[in-house]
Amino acid sequence: IACDGHNDLPWQYRNRNYDMSSLPLTQNLSSLGMHSDIPRLREGRVGAQFWTVYVSCQNQNKDAVRATLEQIDNVYNFVDLYSDDFEIVTTADELEAAFYNGKIASLIGVEGGHQIDSSMAALRMYYKLGGRYLTITHACSTLWADARPQEPILGGLTDFGVKVVHEMNRIGMLVDIAHTHPNSTMQAVLDVSKAPVIFSHNCAAGVTDSDAAAPDSVLRSLAVNGGVMMITFVPGCVGTVVPTAADIANHIDHVRMVAGIDHVGIGSDYDGFNNPSIEMRDVSTFPVLTAELLRRGYSDEDVRKVIGGNVIRVMREVEGIAAEMKRQGVRPAEDY
Repeated sequence: IACDGHNDLPWQYRNRNYDMSSLPLTQNLSSLGMHSDIPRLREGRVGAQFWTVYVSCQNQNKDAVRATLEQIDNVYNFVDLYSDDFEIVTTADELEAAFYNGKIASLIGVEGGHQIDSSMAALRMYYKLGGRYLTITHACSTLWADARPQEPILGGLTDFGVKVVHEMNRIGMLVDIAHTHPNSTMQAVLDVSKAPVIFSHNCAAGVTDSDAAAPDSVLRSLAVNGGVMMITFVPGCVGTVVPTAADIANHIDHVRMVAGIDHVGIGSDYDGFNNPSIEMRDVSTFPVLTAELLRRGYSDEDVRKVIGGNVIRVMREVEGIAAEMKRQGVRPAEDY
């Protein structure tokens, strides 16, 4: 099952005032500069998609929670409008069932710790509304976690930040450390999480000098943690102006070499960046990347892990740890 960790289609709807008619997803929308629509998702054989609900750091400490709820509502609206093709899922089992029923399993990821407004209650409500990962920071530090490209001043996580991670472990929400500071927060989260973590979309510092890239030390810790680095297709992160399948595969190669084949996936960030290469121009081109991996000697089983198997495994493990914490009687965090 091809499972992409990051797609910004909801942001594109937000930029159009949530006018559903502005992006008729049953049509090819490439003429609008869009990377995603149903015909091309089908052509790209996408079986599961994390739809990212993102609001700008400019909303921090203002209306970020309301704006996030609007984004979540938008995902439900387009999934309902195109229910012949999409189905909201919240577990690994539901994801697989939707896929085998011919649907594109649709999950929700919340892309920024500023979007919970330092509220455990908001975090839990996002989960109950279907949010299955929270990115600990976007490009702005919060009161409890350091983000890049800002200078780290919190040592990665404050005590409250540690409690946020533990609360996510308790409820079964994936902890996403994309965008966090590579010299502080990435490792801090890996040190305290009780469950495997993810990078929903990121790249390897061993291949590129992007300030977002994860260093090898973090990748080694990720392997110990059991998590997965989902490689983005964003030009600045991958390290070339117009990344090709080979450029993206170089990052997959590096993560495989440092962390192992069980710890790498794909998180494209389609519809969240401009100027993709012609070769990897939109969601229809995932098979091009698959072919590049096979050309490099990846086995069929290894390719299955990279394109979705690893993140589905992590989902199942996170769900299992949450169930165990519930059996142990771990109570909700009451910090506000």
